[in-house]
Amino acid sequence: MSTELRSSDRSAAVKLPYVTGLKVGVVAAEWNAEVTDALLKGVTDRLAELGYPADAVETHRVPGTVELTFGASQLARTGRFSAVIMIGCVIRGGTPHFDYVCDNATQGCAYLNATGNVPVIFCVLTTENQQQAIDRAGGALGNKGTEAADAAVQMAAFKQSLK
Repeated sequence: MSTELRSSDRSAAVKLPYVTGLKVGVVAAEWNAEVTDALLKGVTDRLAELGYPADAVETHRVPGTVELTFGASQLARTGRFSAVIMIGCVIRGGTPHFDYVCDNATQGCAYLNATGNVPVIFCVLTTENQQQAIDRAGGALGNKGTEAADAAVQMAAFKQSLK
């Protein structure tokens, strides 16, 4: 039996602040679009549920997960966003390519968070198969996009609290 919390379970347990003027930049990979589109829907639905207007989210597309770091860095540099969310999906195949792509995205996100001034949220699924990805993008295990939206709000509030 899995002990993993569904996104909806976690979301219900967390009391989120309301961030006035919140603007979230999303950079989403086109690769595995069935999954990344569902994750994006999780982000936008959750922010709407929290009372943010539709224009609180600005979405941009890049070809794949490796390109997310560049996209996120460009969004963060504009100074227009309270937080940036990187959305991608990497499904293990028969070659080491999976490891390189996952490492690239993880290290890129960590670098942007350590050196930048805008929180960057990691919403990249790294799964063994398509079903695991679907389960985490609105399926049996909820939608990790919802959790990314919550993290964006929490980190934007954190940053705002330091001013």
